[in-house]
Amino acid sequence: MTVSWNGVFPALMTEFHEDESLDLDSTARHIDGMIDAGCTGIILLGTLGENVSLRAEEKREVLRMGVDAVGGRVPLLTGTAEYTAAQAIEHLSDAAKIGCDGAMLLPPMVYGTAREETLDHFRTCGAASDLPIMIYNNPVSYKTDVTPEMFAELSDVPALVALKESSDDTRRITDIQALTGDRYTVFCGVDDLIVEAMAVGAAGWVAGLVNAFPTESVQLYDLVKAGRMEEARAIYRWFMPMLHLDCLPKLVQYIKLANQMTGLGSEWVRRPRMPLAGDERERIAAIIQKGIDTRPQLATDLAAE
Repeated sequence: MTVSWNGVFPALMTEFHEDESLDLDSTARHIDGMIDAGCTGIILLGTLGENVSLRAEEKREVLRMGVDAVGGRVPLLTGTAEYTAAQAIEHLSDAAKIGCDGAMLLPPMVYGTAREETLDHFRTCGAASDLPIMIYNNPVSYKTDVTPEMFAELSDVPALVALKESSDDTRRITDIQALTGDRYTVFCGVDDLIVEAMAVGAAGWVAGLVNAFPTESVQLYDLVKAGRMEEARAIYRWFMPMLHLDCLPKLVQYIKLANQMTGLGSEWVRRPRMPLAGDERERIAAIIQKGIDTRPQLATDLAAE
């Protein structure tokens, strides 16, 4: 399937049983829920998918399940977060053979690459990949920054077609597009900046809280795209306390708790992560519960726009 690089792409959670084993059936059901809500793509094995906590064969199991569950209804992307370019290329090759439609590629894990090393990683992986690639830039979490100037340098690699921009600075989107025009499709990767990012040119949203609130997330995106800003702002203001949870160190645990509270998943994570407990759990659960109790009325006429 050719990837249509726009809309809401959930960075899907990988579901586990309480004993930390993969729960592929629940993950498949979660994929169905996202597609039924109107999401236009699925990303497995991203940060929220606990990529680096899975063994290579487990990653292949998740992707095989994903290809079957999606069934060609929307594009399926694999997160690619490996220690070396060679390992990333191997994963990209596995994903292509399994039937994924594209990839979201992170910088090398653990080792903080210098500028020329970062460029070489993306260039090398792009040259070797049969899949179209979205570069994931998240200097806040991964301490490696792909600057607008670096994106311009990488523009001669055909496989690198889109960007997930998570630098926490929406000015970056304008800077990237000023340097590269429409060479890349830009996705917002920060939940609590989606409206601002779309206002300056983001075409899509790699979203986190969509896992727990898919209908509201899709509606927010669609309202902004349709220029119905007053309605969009109302949803955004309701959503914002929960969207902030996507930008904190324990985002995986926070969003998995939200999934559990909305009936769309479970809170089980894999060590070194641990489920929330005590005062922290109560505080986060209160934020989520307030969101559940005050869900806004949604528009019913957007499909016609």
